[in-house]
Amino acid sequence: MKRSMLRLVPILLASFGCGTTIPGQDVNYEPTPMPVVRALLELADVGPQDVVYDLGSGDGRIPITAAMEFGARGVGIEIDPALVTQAQSSARKAGVEARVEFRVGDMYAADVRSATVVTLFLHPGPNLKLREKLRSDLQAGARVVSYVWDMGGWKPADERRVGEHPIFLWRIPRKSDRSTVTPAVSQSAPRALVADR
Repeated sequence: MKRSMLRLVPILLASFGCGTTIPGQDVNYEPTPMPVVRALLELADVGPQDVVYDLGSGDGRIPITAAMEFGARGVGIEIDPALVTQAQSSARKAGVEARVEFRVGDMYAADVRSATVVTLFLHPGPNLKLREKLRSDLQAGARVVSYVWDMGGWKPADERRVGEHPIFLWRIPRKSDRSTVTPAVSQSAPRALVADR
């Protein structure tokens, strides 16, 4: 009896959101709704020439959809190995395993320099933490799209609504324009990215 009760404890904890946490995980996994996946990729004007990086890629639905429906290549960065395994399996089932790649890794340390599009469905803190990395690592003209959360003082090039929630688009400016950004809110606030229109 005592042993069977002990076996139930992890199940009960997980069902109440108290399960095992992954070191470095800033955001709990919540799948992006499929209408939002398509809207993000459409807003970023994704096409066959693009390499779409999804930071915190979860089950891989954004890179897989980018490959299947938009002809792009996709890369998912996810800290949870079980979700990476699930994403790899889904890519095989969808027949796009040659066009997508999923990596177990920390999104803050990931090499995103080859990305032409970066997709985010995180939270305000991680979005703000990624700003400097995206601004410095991405090439001019790369697009960043986010569901629900903005990037603080970065002025979006476009903003739309999908259901109740906004989606945002930013374009990375030329390197020479990146030094002319203006303070977001106050002198102590992170500097904002001025969108290249």
